[in-house]
Amino acid sequence: MTTSCAPVAPAAPSTTAVPASLEVLSAGVRAPLAGGGDVEYAALDYAASAPVLRRVWEEVAEYAPYYGSVHRGTGHLSRLSTELFERSRETVAAFLDCRPADQVVFTRSTTDSLNLLAAALPAGTRVFVFETEHHAALLPWARHGHQVTYLDAPHSPRHAVEIAESALAARPEAGGPALLCVTGASNVTGELWPVAELAAAAHRHGARIVLDAAQLAPHRPVSVRRLDVDWVAFSGHKLYAPFGAGVLAGRADWLTTAAPYLAGGGATRVVNRRTDGGVHVQWAEDEARHEAGSPNVIGAFAIAAACRALTEAGHETLVAHEQELLAVLREGLAEIPAVRELSLFGPAADRVAVSSFTVAGHDNGQLAVELSERFGIGVRSGMFCAQPLVRRLLGASAESTEECDGPLQALRVSFGAGTPREHVTRLVDAVSTLAG
Repeated sequence: MTTSCAPVAPAAPSTTAVPASLEVLSAGVRAPLAGGGDVEYAALDYAASAPVLRRVWEEVAEYAPYYGSVHRGTGHLSRLSTELFERSRETVAAFLDCRPADQVVFTRSTTDSLNLLAAALPAGTRVFVFETEHHAALLPWARHGHQVTYLDAPHSPRHAVEIAESALAARPEAGGPALLCVTGASNVTGELWPVAELAAAAHRHGARIVLDAAQLAPHRPVSVRRLDVDWVAFSGHKLYAPFGAGVLAGRADWLTTAAPYLAGGGATRVVNRRTDGGVHVQWAEDEARHEAGSPNVIGAFAIAAACRALTEAGHETLVAHEQELLAVLREGLAEIPAVRELSLFGPAADRVAVSSFTVAGHDNGQLAVELSERFGIGVRSGMFCAQPLVRRLLGASAESTEECDGPLQALRVSFGAGTPREHVTRLVDAVSTLAG
């Protein structure tokens, strides 16, 4: 057991080399320690926001001098920016393996994407959503007047399909449109969900499905066609791109017939005064319908750059790297008696590089502070915007109303392309020290 807050000795390097094209911009950043001195910062909060890829930042910087208004002018910079914006849409569509008729709408985040879809659903849509979802997927539907059925937490992937199948089958015949919302990988446990099987169940019962891929897309390939999902949403800031942009991609029909998400320039085809004094509007019928205002061309271009980098590097090496470090993390934590890993599907479940745990006898929020101040390690504490799930995993009632405090907090460790093995072993040794 480590008994000092000094940096641990360098660990054996990872045996899986991540391509240089996936180097992160923050590599080598130093963090001050409360006792004096500093240490290389161990960024282990990728599930909240992954560091920016150096390649993405350099591509954005290369484009920046040519920044111009999108869809707004005939000058050289405007035409160039418009071309890059629309090409970014094509790059994202290829990254997601979209169908030819699918639309790719640029948004601000996964949360924005799912709220956009909630606003676009036909009136009276019945939405089925597991209580285990991130708040971004759990909360938008009822705000737009849709009927929401909250599904209980499953104890296995097969059980998740059974729960969804049973709920969808109980829906009245000719009961109107329906949508199943599901995560691809839990932002709390990292566990992978049976998306293709859930999509098949939804379609068997005349429902559609939207995939929250915020935690899946940075770690595993996402194929709209292979998974047979109707929509997919993700955020750039979890995909090694800067903050401020996200994606909603999928079937065009409900998006095209819905009222625009925002009203304003860019979403219109024709606007003119009516004889009765009102205003007549013909709205755009392509992606522009839901992209009113001046688009975030930098954000869209950054997402596309990250998609290109991940595609060219290949997911195989990245997955191998993450799984090697995940094994180091989980095996190390399993040797600390006070640590309990949180899981829905059990320890053998396939998962991405996300793991949450508690340390018995300690305020887990305070532990996160000490990991930062004494060891230069950044993790997340709390309920991770998935309160019903974390309450259940911590043994509290999912319906309880206690605020997030010491007893109702967990620690979450998450990592990816830019994570060296030493950062993970330092975390394990630090938790061992603090668990005492």
